[in-house]
Amino acid sequence: MTTEEGERLQKILSVRGWGSRRVCEDLIRDGRVTVNGQVAQLGRRVDVEHDEVEVDGAPVGVRPDYVYYLLNKPKGVVSTAKDTHDRQTVVELVPDTPRVYPVGRLDADSEGMLLLTNDGVLTHRLTHPRWEVDKEYLVHVDAPESGVSESALRKLRNGIELEDGPTMPAQVTQVQSGVLRFVIHEGRNRQIRRMCDAVGYPVTRLVRTRIATLTDRSLAPGAWRHLSIDEVNALAQAVSKPRKDTI
Repeated sequence: MTTEEGERLQKILSVRGWGSRRVCEDLIRDGRVTVNGQVAQLGRRVDVEHDEVEVDGAPVGVRPDYVYYLLNKPKGVVSTAKDTHDRQTVVELVPDTPRVYPVGRLDADSEGMLLLTNDGVLTHRLTHPRWEVDKEYLVHVDAPESGVSESALRKLRNGIELEDGPTMPAQVTQVQSGVLRFVIHEGRNRQIRRMCDAVGYPVTRLVRTRIATLTDRSLAPGAWRHLSIDEVNALAQAVSKPRKDTI
């Protein structure tokens, strides 16, 4: 691509919600914008099909066909693009085109917030352990009227030894008897269910209420909506810097 081809960088940043053209020009002048890992200069043009743009390390989805859907996944729907057992999948609940994929997954018995997108860079950062993205859940467990014991809560907070290794420390509070709020950043298969089983309180219902900065209590089960530009940018900023020094 020559310097006369592509879209002007400041125009793309403005369209993606980073401010007015003048504000975006200042971002570029200040060296806060990179294209393919290199600090951009004012006047730079961008190939929206191939170039990767970041502001302060936050990825900016610049392709015009990028879409971001927030879905309230109902129980019984699987978090895959296809299912070998002919169960309903999350991609069947959102528009067919452009093709999107779930960011991480919720098991079939779980409910709540699920992001679907075709933005591969943002998906990678939201799901890779290096960025330690917080996810919040409301977890109903089978417990007596007195609720979950303090001993069990301490174990959950400190980490549980599972068959695939110990879990990281978690934020766990009992919001009411038998209802726990979990905040974790791992993404192991059925992790919270296995943790609760390990301390003697089987899960009866699990609802994801937040992914990083993203939440919506008004979204009905099975319903979806587009993310706003501000929501997309907030997610990108949440994964602008790795929180864990791993590959």
